[in-house]
Amino acid sequence: MSQNERAELADRKVRVQRPERFQVRWRDASLDQLIPADHRVRAVWAYVESLDLRPLYAKIRAVEGGVGRDAVDPKILLALWLLATIEGISSARHLQRLTTRDLPYLWICGDVGVNYHLLADFRTAHGEFFNQLLTDTIATLLHQGLVTLEKVAQDGMRVRAHAGSGSFRREQTLQECQREAAEQVQQLSEESVNDPEAGASNARQKAAKERAITERQQRVEAALKNLAELQAQKEARKTGSGTEARCSTTDPEARNMKMADGGFRPAYNVQFVTDGTTRLIVSVDVTNNGSDGGQMSPLHQDVCERYHKVPEHYIVDGGFSTNDDITQVARAGSQVIAPMTHEERILKRGGDPHARRTGDSSEMAAFRERMKTEESQSLLKERPSIAEFPNAECRNRGLHQFRVRGLEKVKAVTLWYALTFNFMRLLTLGYL
Repeated sequence: MSQNERAELADRKVRVQRPERFQVRWRDASLDQLIPADHRVRAVWAYVESLDLRPLYAKIRAVEGGVGRDAVDPKILLALWLLATIEGISSARHLQRLTTRDLPYLWICGDVGVNYHLLADFRTAHGEFFNQLLTDTIATLLHQGLVTLEKVAQDGMRVRAHAGSGSFRREQTLQECQREAAEQVQQLSEESVNDPEAGASNARQKAAKERAITERQQRVEAALKNLAELQAQKEARKTGSGTEARCSTTDPEARNMKMADGGFRPAYNVQFVTDGTTRLIVSVDVTNNGSDGGQMSPLHQDVCERYHKVPEHYIVDGGFSTNDDITQVARAGSQVIAPMTHEERILKRGGDPHARRTGDSSEMAAFRERMKTEESQSLLKERPSIAEFPNAECRNRGLHQFRVRGLEKVKAVTLWYALTFNFMRLLTLGYL
């Protein structure tokens, strides 16, 4: 195209579609008509309606013939968080905004208003119910023969805590923070007594300030309590190291852990146990222990007690395979499948990594002998596809950092991810 032709085109008045924001239009369609029949939100709602939510309804105080405002149906809150977790949304404020502008979330609400406080509280206040829901789902599938639990795999991942590395303090600093917080609470109380005629707005500001200082005081006290446990643990490992223990004033139950990139940050250790046949999560735990050593036996016991079934094979990676854990799991009736520790080092110096070592229990010696077989090595190769699959899926849905503090709330949020993962797996397997 020549320069003259381009100039001629530039002089023409182009035709484009421009936004029209002032034209009034009426759309005679319901929310249900605006959602396609095969939209994922319908599957979410159908799943929620199939659940036994009587424990949640039992906590509602608004009843017919009584006083008080009607409560929001737990089905709505459960469906909202389930869809939000599927879409990688973990913020209650973000979810509240979606309920006012995004069609699938509007469809779930059906003109029922929700606020972020209600959403945030619901997500963390029913951990026991969510844990039971996980158990009931897997137990039903186990009864139907869809889940076997013949082989299961356990894996852990470190998830960033809602605390900064700079919030960790030693005992002396924590005691100083405690004294300062107590003085500030006392000062605010005296101000309230000396100024009883303060305006409503000023009174609300003072109440908010006092609440913030009181909460900080409680966190510092919790940090001092947790610090005592940390000091005891450090002293048990090395005499005199207890004085170096530090605890966070933001989240006292978080611990500095080595992350996947090699750095150290405040985190929690999330543990999943996964069924080898369906790849469904069957057990969940969260600890503030940065090591996987010692985590196998408690979760193995949890699986056995939840479903009254002992897995034949229990597959883990090398971080779990301690002498004590392997011994306890074997005595409970399962064969541990795990890589041999220091295998290459032993082979280099001409030793046998499968030979019995000093201090081995009979169960540990049997484990070493068993790991020579092709069957055990074949099972070990399945571990990544079983154990690491749910970890990766939960990471993809936003499980990188918790937005809540404390082990209880952190576990409740983790259960949401596990339930959401299982829901999507059930859809994929055609069980829903």
